[in-house]
Amino acid sequence: MIDILAAHAEDPTLTTFEQDVWWISLIKLVGLFVMLLLLTLFTINYERKVVARMAVRPGPNQVGFRGYLTSLSDGLKLPFKEEIIPRTADKVVYFIAPVISATTAFTAFSVIPFGGVVTMFGHRTALQLTDVPVSVLVLLACSSMSVYGVVLAGWASGSTYPLLGGLRSSAQMISYEVAMGLSIVAVFMTAGSMSTSEIVRAQASGQSLTVFGHAITVPGWYCVLLLPSFVVYMISAVGETNRAPFDLPEAESELVGGFHTEYSSFKFALFFLAEYINMITVSAFCTTLFLGGWRAPWPVTAVWHGANSGYWALVWFFLKVFALLFGFIWLRATLPRMRYDQFMRFGWKVLIPVNLVWILAVAYYKVIRSGDLGGDAKWIITVAIVLVLLIAAFAWPSKEKPKQRSIEEDLARRPPGSFPVPPMDLQVPPSPRARRAVAERAPATVGGDSEQKEV
Repeated sequence: MIDILAAHAEDPTLTTFEQDVWWISLIKLVGLFVMLLLLTLFTINYERKVVARMAVRPGPNQVGFRGYLTSLSDGLKLPFKEEIIPRTADKVVYFIAPVISATTAFTAFSVIPFGGVVTMFGHRTALQLTDVPVSVLVLLACSSMSVYGVVLAGWASGSTYPLLGGLRSSAQMISYEVAMGLSIVAVFMTAGSMSTSEIVRAQASGQSLTVFGHAITVPGWYCVLLLPSFVVYMISAVGETNRAPFDLPEAESELVGGFHTEYSSFKFALFFLAEYINMITVSAFCTTLFLGGWRAPWPVTAVWHGANSGYWALVWFFLKVFALLFGFIWLRATLPRMRYDQFMRFGWKVLIPVNLVWILAVAYYKVIRSGDLGGDAKWIITVAIVLVLLIAAFAWPSKEKPKQRSIEEDLARRPPGSFPVPPMDLQVPPSPRARRAVAERAPATVGGDSEQKEV
């Protein structure tokens, strides 16, 4: 019998998972698999409903009660659709690529803690499949392996557009995975562990900080204590999952459908499943690292002391995950797609430098707080860092903005008889009426016969 109303919350340790019997681990494994499938169906319908509400248009409302079975019908339909495999495709790699993407997406959830220790069929076990001292590295490894599924899918299709989409997507995922990995370094340094259950435990109480000689207590959630890391992680998570406004691998106007253009039937369903599970994974990972994990927020715990006990932890965990998923959907419904060069420049030239500076700041604060440096040494190092930053800010070369030329100057620079070429900065070229007016005022500078007018 499952004890739903346990009296006290108990944090799991690494030895807790070593004591699980095999059939308890099997139950948790099957339950995790079923839960991810149901969450995927829910997230797809959730996204359709929210986007429809934001766009003021009808959403799914026909299949099932108010359209809530639309995602289930899609999931049952896709495996039975006709599968079309390109003649030039590499059959083996073409089959393995979606399997890699789906497998890594499922594996990443194995180290996510959903709650504390509970009683399940007379055995004490944690609401987590497993935990290791380097659980966060397991998640990052699964994220890295998913790149193989994307790039192999684009290459194995034997078509140009999927190949371009696979290369673009792999470059994007690798770039933002670096920023994501750096954003959680400050979490390791603050929590003192890479175990996900230990990180959740470290956020259970408030943190004491010393600011200008005064001790203050801030909430234990790292989204407050490590706000720059939280912001960088959220931006990197959107880029890592190829979601709008960073869904550049699937830019329909450029690459048709991205790396999975040539996939259909069940293989396409695996890529679709992997995308939404990755959304759920990065949301659950963010909940674990920055939002206190499965613990209830402060107003609830102040009124209800048993909020974190037993299976109630699942409620708080999924409420946080659904709130983050709503953020993904909100971005898709509101922001336009970025250009690829802007997106890559933002990742390498903004997110990664900000991360490195923030990590150095956190390390410097921990060294000062540890008391290893004397009072004079602290002030000398602090002043030196401020001076270096000021010198770098003033000495940084400023990029001069190119001078904007007028329409007359652009027309004058064209060689005689040339065809008007749109400018490289993607600005709208002058209208035919404007060009005709300039040609009438200065026909000799346009090129060709002075009596001939531009059409």
